[in-house]
Amino acid sequence: MTDPVSRVLPRRTVQAPKSPRERIWKHLSPLLRLLILTQLAFNIGFYAVLPFLAEHLGTAIGMAGWLVGLVLGLRTFSQQGLFVVGGWLVDRYGVRPIVLAGCVLRIAGFAWLGYAEQMWAVIGAVLAIGFAAALFSPAVESEVARQAVVWEQEGHGARTRVLALFSAAGQAGAFVGPLLGGLLLTVDFRTACLAGAAVFVLVLAGHAWLMPQHILGRVRTRERGGVRPLLRNRHFLALCCAYGSYLFAYNQLYLTLPDEVQRAVGSQAPLSWLFALSSVLVVFAQLPVTRWAGDWLGLRRSMAAGLLLVAAGFALVAAARPADWTGIAGLLPAAGYVVLLTLGQMLVVPTARAWVHDLAHDGRIGLYTGALSSVSGLIVLIGSSAIGSLLDLGLPTAVPWLVLAAVPALTVALLPHRPERTERVEGAGSA
Repeated sequence: MTDPVSRVLPRRTVQAPKSPRERIWKHLSPLLRLLILTQLAFNIGFYAVLPFLAEHLGTAIGMAGWLVGLVLGLRTFSQQGLFVVGGWLVDRYGVRPIVLAGCVLRIAGFAWLGYAEQMWAVIGAVLAIGFAAALFSPAVESEVARQAVVWEQEGHGARTRVLALFSAAGQAGAFVGPLLGGLLLTVDFRTACLAGAAVFVLVLAGHAWLMPQHILGRVRTRERGGVRPLLRNRHFLALCCAYGSYLFAYNQLYLTLPDEVQRAVGSQAPLSWLFALSSVLVVFAQLPVTRWAGDWLGLRRSMAAGLLLVAAGFALVAAARPADWTGIAGLLPAAGYVVLLTLGQMLVVPTARAWVHDLAHDGRIGLYTGALSSVSGLIVLIGSSAIGSLLDLGLPTAVPWLVLAAVPALTVALLPHRPERTERVEGAGSA
C-alpha cells in the first residue's frame, strides 16, 4: 500500500557526486568548450591515418628505413617547425581565419596522401598535412592557454587543470582515431586518408558556424620585432629544448614502436591497441595526475619527472631486447614503454603549455606557443633521421633504445630554475 504522504511530498533524489572532469566542464566558457571539442575532432581525423603511415611507406611504396624516418621527420618539422609562423599569424590576424585556413589545407593534404605513390608526392602531401597543423594548432593552443589563465583568475582553480582537460580531449581523439583507421585499413590506406579528410570537412563547417569573429581580450599585434626578444629569452629557449626532447621521444611511437611490435609478433596488428592504451590512460588519469603534480611538484619538478619517466620507458625496452622475447611476452616491454611514455606526457604537456604563458612577452602568446613547437620540430627532424639510420645499421638491438633513453634524461638539466612569471602577456582588446 502506498504511503499517502509520499503522494504529496516531492520525492527527494540522491545525485552521485560529479567527477573532477564534470565539475571543470560545468565552469568552462562556451569558447573553451568549443576549443576542447576541436582538439578531440582534430585528433580523430589525424590519428586515423598517421599511426599507419610508416608501414604504408615501407611496405606499399617500398621506402628505405632512413627515408621513412626522414619523411616522418619532415611531417613533424612542417608542423612543429612552422608553428612559429602560425603563431605569428594568429597574433596578427586572430584565431578564426587561421583555424579555417588550416582545416582547408589539412583536407587537401589527406586527400593528396591517399593518392600519392611517388616519393615527391608523398613528401608534398605530408608537408601540407604538417603545415595545416602549424596554422590551426597554435591558434587553438594559445587561446586555450589564455582562456585557462582567465579561468584561473576567476577563482575556478589552477590553469593546468583546463590544459589537462584539453590534453585528455586530444587523447580521446587519439584513442578513437587509430581504431577508426584500423577498421578502414581493411579496405585500403586511401580509404583511411579520405575518412580523415572527411573529419576535417566537418570541423571546418563547425568552426565557420560557431567560432566568434572577435574574441574578447585577444589583442592583435601589428608591431614587428617580437622574434628578437624571444631569442634572448634564455628561460623560454631552455623550456623549448626540454619540450623538444619529449616530442622527439613521443615521435618514436610512429617510428621505433612499429618496428618493435613487428619484431615481437610478426605483424602490426597490436599497434592500434597500444595507441588505445596510451589514450585511455590519458583520458582517465590526466586530471588526477595534473592535480597531484600541481599540489606537490610545481612546474619545474613536473617537467623533470615527466622527462625521466619517458627515459625510463626507453630504458625498459633496451633492457629487454637482448632476451629477444616474441609473442605476448615480446609485447610486454613495448606496453611498459607506452605506459611510462604516457605518464611522462601527462606531466610534461600541460606543464609546458602553462609555463609558456608565464615566459611570453606582452601580446605574443601565439608567437611563443608556436616557437615552443618549432624548436621541438627541429629536434624531431634531426633526431628522427638519426634514429632511422641507427635502425638500418644493424647495431645491437638495444643501442637505439639506449640513445632514446639518454635524450630526455639529459635535457632535465636544461630546465629553467625560475618558473615564476616575469612578463605580462596580454592586455585588453579584441581580435
